Amino acid sequence: MSRGRQSDGSAGDVDYGEIGGTYSRYRQPDPEIEAQIHRALGDAKTVLNVGAGAGSYEPTYCEVTAVEPSASMLAQRPPHLTRAIDAVAESLPFEDKSFDASMASVTVHQWSDLEAGLAEMRRVTRGPVVLLVCDPAAMMDYWLADYIPEVREIEASRFPSLERIVAALGGRVVVEQVPVPLDCRDGFNEAYYGRPEAFLDEDARLACSSWSLVPRDAVERFEAALSADLQSGRWDEKYGHLRRQPFFDGPLRLVIGKSG
Repeated sequence: MSRGRQSDGSAGDVDYGEIGGTYSRYRQPDPEIEAQIHRALGDAKTVLNVGAGAGSYEPTYCEVTAVEPSASMLAQRPPHLTRAIDAVAESLPFEDKSFDASMASVTVHQWSDLEAGLAEMRRVTRGPVVLLVCDPAAMMDYWLADYIPEVREIEASRFPSLERIVAALGGRVVVEQVPVPLDCRDGFNEAYYGRPEAFLDEDARLACSSWSLVPRDAVERFEAALSADLQSGRWDEKYGHLRRQPFFDGPLRLVIGKSG
């Protein structure tokens, strides 16, 4: 089903004008994940970033053109990055084969038409199309689902399947696991796998858009349960090993369309 744009221009089911004011404070690019994305971009000299948000993972060693419809996200782009163009994935304002490579970081679930958006990225890209996505089939395999399954269920329902993404890209496609480091700077839900206290910060939670779609009573139940288990030591009895685990293999994936 097609989804319209929100009050601040956001495409999809979340209005980043309401929840995204502190997004860039919590969603900093993580060096490990960034390196994996940049390896996939190869030696591209011109890169298109679709759904660019506040600019996470944009390379600074080449010429980048950013596309972002949300006014809130546009306002949070740091000054050293290029100014983004107000446009959506499904209608990119560029000629065929305009870029050496293109990228889209955790944004395809916000598009109104996945197939149209990926077809547009293919159309304007000569080389690899690089997508940072989540695999909905792996969403529930995380301790957070034990405390607030509603968040994980909502996330799983929003992300398209890897099979659908691969089919829409066409050509030769490679899917890579993206390990999440313990000190991950990019505050998506899995980033706090070994730092559960972070989930008691409302702003940190809202940097993951799925939290804004969960009923308030479920969030209050979650806060009470996690707070009690952290205080009693129950969380550490069950999951404390994660505080020392250097990486977590969750649902994060890099999908790389090799042919343009």
